[in-house]
Amino acid sequence: MNLPLLFASATSDATAEIPLGWIAPFALLLLLIATMPLCPGWIKHRWERNYPWVAVGLGALVGAHYVLRVPGGPDILQHTMVEYFSFIALIGSLFVVAGGIHLSVRGAATPMENAGFLAVGALMANLVGTTGASMVLIRPWIRMNKARVAPFHIVFFIFLISNVGGALTPIGDPPLFLGYLRGVPFFWLLEHVAGLWLLAIVVLLTVFYAFDWRSFHRMPAQVQQRAEEVDTWRFSGGVNVILLLVIIGAVFITDRYFLREWVMLGAAFVSYRWTSPDVHVKNEFSFAPIKEVAFLFAGIFATMMPALGYLEQHGSRFGFTQPIQYYFASGSLSAFLDNAPTYVNFLQLAQTTAIAENPAAFAAVRNDPVATVQVLLVEKPLYVIAVSLGAVFFGAMTYIGNGPNFMVKSIAESAGVRVPSFFGYIFKYSIPVLLPLLVVLGLIFL
Repeated sequence: MNLPLLFASATSDATAEIPLGWIAPFALLLLLIATMPLCPGWIKHRWERNYPWVAVGLGALVGAHYVLRVPGGPDILQHTMVEYFSFIALIGSLFVVAGGIHLSVRGAATPMENAGFLAVGALMANLVGTTGASMVLIRPWIRMNKARVAPFHIVFFIFLISNVGGALTPIGDPPLFLGYLRGVPFFWLLEHVAGLWLLAIVVLLTVFYAFDWRSFHRMPAQVQQRAEEVDTWRFSGGVNVILLLVIIGAVFITDRYFLREWVMLGAAFVSYRWTSPDVHVKNEFSFAPIKEVAFLFAGIFATMMPALGYLEQHGSRFGFTQPIQYYFASGSLSAFLDNAPTYVNFLQLAQTTAIAENPAAFAAVRNDPVATVQVLLVEKPLYVIAVSLGAVFFGAMTYIGNGPNFMVKSIAESAGVRVPSFFGYIFKYSIPVLLPLLVVLGLIFL
């Protein structure tokens, strides 16, 4: 998930043992998110009306336990709520500002044009973040494919733009930004994983092209003919491009007094007030998608505290000594947990392991966290690469693996697009299409 930007794991102060039983509310919430939309009509309808109470209620249950029973629990809960506010300020402001940008497309996209669009979006994700690129591009993507938009169009958008594309820079994905704050140079990943990233993008685009070519050639001849005409693009809402850059720039503002978040929310307010109502109408803009994300992730943030706490307390027992172990471990958890604190926990675990293997190399920097990370980059660079790519790439495995995933799903559903269910996404696309690629990349490069 695309979560906190300037905070480490909320469980860093925990000293008491985290009982496994307290992971149950998190598991239950994930199960409800996955299964309720598949239930018969009346059950689904009641879920749609009451999911805010369920999500917040489960979160409040775990929060109360932390306040009343966990040493340092109030501080942990406070950190978590601050992280949630940072998350929703970023996601919400980008949603509003992107909703004021309208790209009008005349014509229908060919498979090659679609592949080019996704390639540009993957590059763009490194400049404005996976969330920014997703929010700006998802509506034009749906419009340019409106004659034949299918579930796989949304899935590959999530794969390429909402996740894998943003693996090269700290701006691309929040876990990488946390690494940047902890001493990983801005262009370090770009220098070390550009080839791997390019291979992942090319393979995913190739598979997408095969899906899209088959879909395109099943369309009536008149649809194919119209798609091959010269496309016309028109742009509206130019002020929102400036506001988008303001939000991205705010990521680097100090977190004191929530200045960063207020700048983001201020940009969203200006966007909503200044954007022409015609643009919002053309974009079919409503607050329903961000409302759904806000309530569900409030529950996810709170209920995942025990899971992250258990990982921090017991991670050193895993005995990870190979980069591939860090890759799959950070990746498997990032598919379901917030990938930012997951990244931080495994980066810390990598430092602990490297220090134990070669204490002399770290002797002079043990009291300097930034310098320790920089020594780690020299001593065990593959550890950092493994944790980084595991956190970013595997975020595409589920709808909840990364913040923009669920937002893209909600926007697509609001536009009337048929999207895969929670399990349909995993078993029809993630496991058969994405997972083999990620496994092969890990085995080859790590």
